[in-house]
Amino acid sequence: MSHVEDFLSAKQEQELIESIRLAEKNTSGEIRVHLERTTHKEPLERAVEVFHFLKMDETEQRNGVLFYVAVDDKKFSVVGDKGINQVVPDDFWNSVKDLVIGEFKKAHYTNGLKLGILEAGNKLKQYFPYKIDDINEIDDSISIG
Repeated sequence: MSHVEDFLSAKQEQELIESIRLAEKNTSGEIRVHLERTTHKEPLERAVEVFHFLKMDETEQRNGVLFYVAVDDKKFSVVGDKGINQVVPDDFWNSVKDLVIGEFKKAHYTNGLKLGILEAGNKLKQYFPYKIDDINEIDDSISIG
């Protein structure tokens, strides 16, 4: 895989957007996926930078979640905002990361992200349940940098 644009087909991109919408029906949390070609930083460090660049730290409850992938480097991270990290256990993201990485190892990238997104939504509903008057504060589209 040499280009970010080749990482997901248009159909796969729509599948991920639908997974985000489905996950967000369980939670007021806001989920987004960001893809870029490469990074010279540790994936978590870069994910935090992108998180702030995308203004995901501006949600009312500080409950944004970013799935970050450096495609050529085969690096992945998931990061949640401080509103999440202040109330969840330290190992909260482990099952999400394990699902994604397990599928990535089989070259099932779309499925890995879908499973991770749905797991994040399911886990977040305990701490940030969906509310009838919930508004979508973060664009569900796939961010490409």
